[in-house]
Amino acid sequence: MINVIVKWRLITRLSLADLWYDKKVSFCIIAAVISVITPLLLLLSLKYGVVSQLRQQLLSDPQNLEIKIVGNLQLDNAKLAWIKKQSETAFVIPLTRSLNTQADLINDSSHFVNNAEIIPTDSHDDPITQTLPSLDSNNQILLSALAAEKMQTTIGSRVKMVITRQLDGKLEKGITQLEVKGIIPESRYSRTAAFVTLDLLIEMENFYDGYQSEVFQTATGQLHPPKHTSFARARIYANSLDDVAPLSFKLREQHIETRTQANAIENMQAIDRVLTFIFSVIAITAIFGCILSFTGSFLSNIERKRKDIAFMRLIGFQSQEIMLYLITQAMILSCLAFVISCLLFLLGNYVFNMVLGKNLVSQPIVSQLQFYHLTIAFLLTLFISSIVVIIGGRRAVKIQPAESLREV
Repeated sequence: MINVIVKWRLITRLSLADLWYDKKVSFCIIAAVISVITPLLLLLSLKYGVVSQLRQQLLSDPQNLEIKIVGNLQLDNAKLAWIKKQSETAFVIPLTRSLNTQADLINDSSHFVNNAEIIPTDSHDDPITQTLPSLDSNNQILLSALAAEKMQTTIGSRVKMVITRQLDGKLEKGITQLEVKGIIPESRYSRTAAFVTLDLLIEMENFYDGYQSEVFQTATGQLHPPKHTSFARARIYANSLDDVAPLSFKLREQHIETRTQANAIENMQAIDRVLTFIFSVIAITAIFGCILSFTGSFLSNIERKRKDIAFMRLIGFQSQEIMLYLITQAMILSCLAFVISCLLFLLGNYVFNMVLGKNLVSQPIVSQLQFYHLTIAFLLTLFISSIVVIIGGRRAVKIQPAESLREV
């Protein structure tokens, strides 16, 4: 074991000394590798940066993950449970009939919102409200930023919810006071809306259907509203952009018509496919050129060192040790070339983001790579250089010690 370590150290020192002695040749090999790796890294960073930004913009708006049910159906608990169990589903909550999901919100006589959307939520799982405080009772509410702006309300304010029904030919108003528990950023919901508990939405439907309500108290209306065992619609969200289409297809198979942001998602995926194809063609061409460059450089280097390799065989180096010597040199050159390529990439990356980012307001970062991208690129560089050296090194190990004596 000690002898192996001693030989490995000796081979490493010989490799470094030889590379330093042939500085010009080493520089040429490194430059050839850099000329291939740096453009590939910059191209990959542009492809990844553009696509990841588009994907992030879509994901930043949870409504792109929503699958909307068209029309009013009869979704019972079994059907809702089936939707929730699908692997593509992130969130499901029942919705009442569309006509019963609107109300007036009033702060004072000068600040109000007519016909605001009233949407049920469960703050723990809802993609739109999961970062906001949860609603603990029926007298709490989450407002969209636009609704809060129109009513000039802040967190902790109290607003009135007013709904109107026609019963026995007379118009009746149901009024309740609600505490603003949180405000939803416009980037997550851009319309005037209020998010409430499902129980409050059911109370609204009961009131509209002519029943007395504990929340919207009136002296008229039928007693004992029915228990809701089915719902007209549901709010459904997929786990990711890639899950939207499969989940929508499953719902249509169950005769549930849906509407999604399929066009925006497909556009992003189409851009990803096109850029991937372009990058793949250029990358394959560049890698093929890199292999040819490596092959020519290392084979010519081996040919130049036939006398040195023959002398190493003469003084006792075995075939596997000669191969290790050549591979070590290739690894050293590849590592140096990759480090310099990364530095040049960082410079080019900075220039791309500084110059192009100024002209793309909605997409300030146009070039970026993750650490794992660089790791994969580094391993590929070492792998390719090793394969080339192993192929070329088979000629080197056939060099006989007598060649060094004939050339003396």
